[in-house]
Amino acid sequence: MFIDSHCHLDFPEYRDRMPEVLANMAAAGVSHALCISVDLPDFPAVKALAETYAHLYASVGVHPDYENTPEPTEDFLVAEAEHPKIIALGETGLDYYRSGERTYDSMEWQRQRFRIHIRAAIRANKPLIIHTRSAAEDTLRIMQEEGAGRVGGVMHCFTESTAVALAAIEMGFYISFSGIVTFKNAKDLQETCRQLPLEHMLIETDSPYLAPVPHRGRTNEPAWVADVGRFVAHLKGVSVETVAQQTSSNFFHCFQLDRP
Repeated sequence: MFIDSHCHLDFPEYRDRMPEVLANMAAAGVSHALCISVDLPDFPAVKALAETYAHLYASVGVHPDYENTPEPTEDFLVAEAEHPKIIALGETGLDYYRSGERTYDSMEWQRQRFRIHIRAAIRANKPLIIHTRSAAEDTLRIMQEEGAGRVGGVMHCFTESTAVALAAIEMGFYISFSGIVTFKNAKDLQETCRQLPLEHMLIETDSPYLAPVPHRGRTNEPAWVADVGRFVAHLKGVSVETVAQQTSSNFFHCFQLDRP
C-alpha cells in the first residue's frame, strides 16, 4: 500500500468528486493521505476532511505564497495541533521564486512566519511540512537557528540539490518526491533520488498539481502517488513493494502515528 504524504483535497477541483477520488485511491492501493493546510480561512475545510474520513489526516499552517491572509499565531497553531487528526504544522517555509521586484528585506514577513511555525511545532511536539523554492540557503539557516531538528518533518515536493537534501536529513527530515521526479527534464532530481537512502524518503502528489507521467496535464489526485512510487522503484533498482512498504513505514514514523 502507498501513502500520499501531501495533497490538497479541500481545493475546488474535488468539491463534487470526493467519492470518486477516494474510490480511485482504494483501487490504486493508496491507503492514507495527508491533506495540507495553506491558509487559515480554508483550514476548517481541511480539518473537516480528516474528521470525516478515517484514512485522511490534516495539517495546520499558512503557505509562504499566501501574503494577504491572516497570520497564524504560535498559540493558535499549538492549540489546533492538539487535535488527534492534525498530525503536522505547515505547509510552511520560504518561497522567493515569485518575489518579483521585491527586495530581500521586504520578504522578512515570510521568514518571520516560518519561524513562528517552527516554534509552534516544537511547543506542540509535531513535525513540520516545509516548502522551499529558490530559498534553500535561508530555509536551512532558519531551520538550524530555530531548532527544527527537535521535531523533524518533511521537505515536501523536493526539487533542490542532493546537498540540500542531505543537510535536511541531517536535521531529521524526510525528503518527499512528487510527480516532478517522473518528468523527462528532471534529470538532476532523479539523480538525487537515486542517491538518497530510501529510509529517508516519502512520496506525494501535491494534488491537484504536478500530475506524474503518464497523467501529465490532468488534475492530479492521491491515487497517482502509486505512479510516483513505481518510478522511484525504477530509479533505485528495487521492487515496487519495497518502495511502498518503506515509504509507508517512513510516513507513520515521521508523523508519530501507530501503523494500522
